[in-house]
Amino acid sequence: MFLLSQGSNKGASPAGTHSRAHEVWSLATCARQGKGNDPVYTPTTCFETFPFPQPTDDQREAIGQAAKALHEARRSRLDADPKLTLTKLYNNKPTWLQNLHADLDRAVLDAYGWPHDVSDEGLLERLLELNLKRAADEDAGILVRP
Repeated sequence: MFLLSQGSNKGASPAGTHSRAHEVWSLATCARQGKGNDPVYTPTTCFETFPFPQPTDDQREAIGQAAKALHEARRSRLDADPKLTLTKLYNNKPTWLQNLHADLDRAVLDAYGWPHDVSDEGLLERLLELNLKRAADEDAGILVRP
C-alpha cells in the first residue's frame, strides 16, 4: 500500500492517515492492480472521502503526541541502521512499533468517540455512516470543520 502524507499544522489530519481507521478505510476504497490485485492508495478515493474525526483541542493534542512518538521512534530506528527500510520495518512489525500504532489508534478512536475494541468491520461501518452523513450535510450546505 502506498501512503500519502498531507501537510497541516494540526496534528489530527496527517496523523489520522497512520491510524487503523484510515488503513481500514483505504483498503476498502483503494484501487487494485497487478496480478496479486495489490492495493494502490489513491487520494481521490482514499483520502478525499475519508471522514476524519473532529477532535477537541485535547484530543488533537493526544493524536499529535502519539503520532510524534511513532514518527520519532521509526526515524530513530531507520537512522541507526542504514540497511533498514520502512518496508522492512513494517514487514517485521516489532512489538514497540505495534504498541506505538495502538497508542495512535486509541487516540484517533477517542476523537471519534468510538470504543477501542471495535472490529475492522465495525470500524468500516461507522466510517461509512459518518462519510454518508457528512456528504448529506454538505449537500444541504452544512460545512463540517476538519
